[in-house]
Amino acid sequence: MDVRLPLTSAGICLALLMSACSPSDEKRQVSLEEKTAQLEKSLDAIQDPKLKDAVAELGGSLLLLERAQLKLDSKPVETEYGEDALAVLQHYPTPQALVDTYINGLFVLHKDSSSDYLTDLQPVFPFNFSIPAAFLFPHGLEWQSVTLSDKRVIPFQPEWSETDPGIQLSPSSSNLTNPDDLTVTYPFIDGLDVDNKNPPQPVSLQGKVDVIAPRRLYSFDLTKKDVGQTRTNDNLSVTLLKLANNYAEIEFNNSAPLAPEVSETPLNPLIVQAKDSTGQFLSRSGSINETAAQIAFYQQQLAKMQQQKAWSENFEKQIDDEQRAFEKQQSHHYSKVYFNGPIETLEVSVLDFSTATVTHKNLDLPVRRFDPHTTEKTIQPLTLPVVVYDDQAPIWLKGATLGEEKLKKNVSISQSVEDPSAARIEFDHSKSFNDELLGTSFNPGESPVSFFTEDGNGKRDEPIELPPEAYQVDPLRGTITYDLNLFPETPAYAVGSMPLFLATVEKKTIDTHQLPKGLALKGNALVVNLKLFPAQDWRFFAKDDSGNYLKEILSVIHDASAEGPALLGVHYFYGQPARLETYQRTDLTTVQYGFEVKLDTADTSHLAQ
Repeated sequence: MDVRLPLTSAGICLALLMSACSPSDEKRQVSLEEKTAQLEKSLDAIQDPKLKDAVAELGGSLLLLERAQLKLDSKPVETEYGEDALAVLQHYPTPQALVDTYINGLFVLHKDSSSDYLTDLQPVFPFNFSIPAAFLFPHGLEWQSVTLSDKRVIPFQPEWSETDPGIQLSPSSSNLTNPDDLTVTYPFIDGLDVDNKNPPQPVSLQGKVDVIAPRRLYSFDLTKKDVGQTRTNDNLSVTLLKLANNYAEIEFNNSAPLAPEVSETPLNPLIVQAKDSTGQFLSRSGSINETAAQIAFYQQQLAKMQQQKAWSENFEKQIDDEQRAFEKQQSHHYSKVYFNGPIETLEVSVLDFSTATVTHKNLDLPVRRFDPHTTEKTIQPLTLPVVVYDDQAPIWLKGATLGEEKLKKNVSISQSVEDPSAARIEFDHSKSFNDELLGTSFNPGESPVSFFTEDGNGKRDEPIELPPEAYQVDPLRGTITYDLNLFPETPAYAVGSMPLFLATVEKKTIDTHQLPKGLALKGNALVVNLKLFPAQDWRFFAKDDSGNYLKEILSVIHDASAEGPALLGVHYFYGQPARLETYQRTDLTTVQYGFEVKLDTADTSHLAQ
């Protein structure tokens, strides 16, 4: 939730404002509801459509800003960790080198669809960022057309049309996990320019990309001792106005004028990250980017609009001129950034756009097909002219040495009593690399559980005698389901043991010039004989000469024939592997997790008597 005026959709603003809000500050909520009602009443009285739209947009934006502030202030502070958004920059000597890698590392995959009338295309980007923007620097990516195997060029259109009888290229409407996916849609009716049994396939995707690289990025490391202080580096300055438990208020400034290339481009040059006492990065929960003075100014403008009877060109010019003049006076920028967890230290980074490099490239990308499971005997190449590192690999691989006590400490217990006939207790733990290597040969052993009543002091009392069908333990899913219909007394406690599973993992490091039988390197692809290195027992990570882990592009499995077990696994990397790390599961042990759970109270009034 990153809120910045002015917003463009008053309809969305008002819909959000009418939804339920946290009850932690009822007075502010009542005030918000009153202001919403007042705005709606004001809109009902306006006849001029242009004036009505302007009032709705600005009024809705101000109310959404207040709504967001209320939500962020009332959100419980629960620790949640994220990634270092700037880690990728340490691998590239300049911002422009990162831009070049982003553009040159982009390629397009042909994906199977469940329909004969659809072909999905997935643009694959070399970087994944967890910050609000998809890429660190201002950028634009625009798809223009797809070329088919019969030489036809199909233009891109922003949405699929029911009335268009031809082949269409549009954004995918069904894939929420890959929002950048595109779909080639073929006509549903035979005889309309397409042989549905053998339709022309996409060969290449055309488009254009623009990326703006800043002159530099500079980071300030701040703590509570820096509150009220201004830190400066050349033309960049940052002032820490306030550092609370889970949020920071920051003012920043670039004393140098913006480069002419970006003077009209909306920019957000600030990246704020926080760590807690463990030294891990906290995930962000949102930000407010307007000062009290800016909010007051826009409220004054809204009042002026509401006093008008009709919209006019002169009034529009007056409003625009006032906005430009006011914003021009705002030499310093403000941001209030919230985090999921208590803040120990801040890392405030500013992108310096006093000079900038604008990279424009026309794209004509071949559409590549790499089916996850194929019977092709030939291993096709996937070499890209970039090197990309996996900064999350070292963190993920700590799970290879996971011990019994740490596994138990990671367990969280939740309950569901909405359906008293199928009440649930669930045992979960944060997933780690160890979970990847558990395989399928589980031996959960016994999973005893007993239910107890409670005494007058709320303590555990007598056990409840139950028929076997009253409850069910699923040790592989870590759940206990129980039916209160079959309980002679109301249970208050559940006591027992739930099995957890722990892999014993052996790590080895191998030089790629001395690979053992069953492993081979073909360019940037590691080829694994899956009979000698079964997939459920082995994992492979690659490093180049820098000692950093290479990011894996994708992996496929090759069958020698359409029948029989898979023979080869092929792993493609962004870069040239110099060393391999192999991780083998050598044993699987069962860890018994003893528990005593105070049961949530269920509404049993409607259960059978």
